[in-house]
Amino acid sequence: MRKRTLARECALKILYQIEIGKHSVDEAIEDFWSKGHFTDDIKDFANSLVRGARKDLDKIDAAITKYAENWEIKRIAVIDKNVLRLGIFQLIYMAGIPPKVAINESIELAKKYGDLDSGKFVNGILDRVFKELGPEKTMIL
Repeated sequence: MRKRTLARECALKILYQIEIGKHSVDEAIEDFWSKGHFTDDIKDFANSLVRGARKDLDKIDAAITKYAENWEIKRIAVIDKNVLRLGIFQLIYMAGIPPKVAINESIELAKKYGDLDSGKFVNGILDRVFKELGPEKTMIL
């Protein structure tokens, strides 16, 4: 498995732990890394995804609500919601990541950890976000 793919999986697991366990970002990160051996580059990338997604959580969740028509944020499955948070964070704030990579990696995470339709759900929302962003990656959230 590629390092960034693994880092995205770790970030998803940390975000899940934050939401389900009601842990702080720092507690969840420390707890997660204490249970496994990962390289520093994997940890650094995963931590940047987690911290970034949580830092702009209100804006990212507003984008999810905007594009997930007829879905309240609280009704979206925890895995799907956190995959979307990671994907939207990468699309909007991480200029070094090609949008297609951010979208495809998110879809694969949703398929692996979500339910039967998670991949389609995530793809639909991230595709709409990407289309609105345009090549400049500017969006009013």
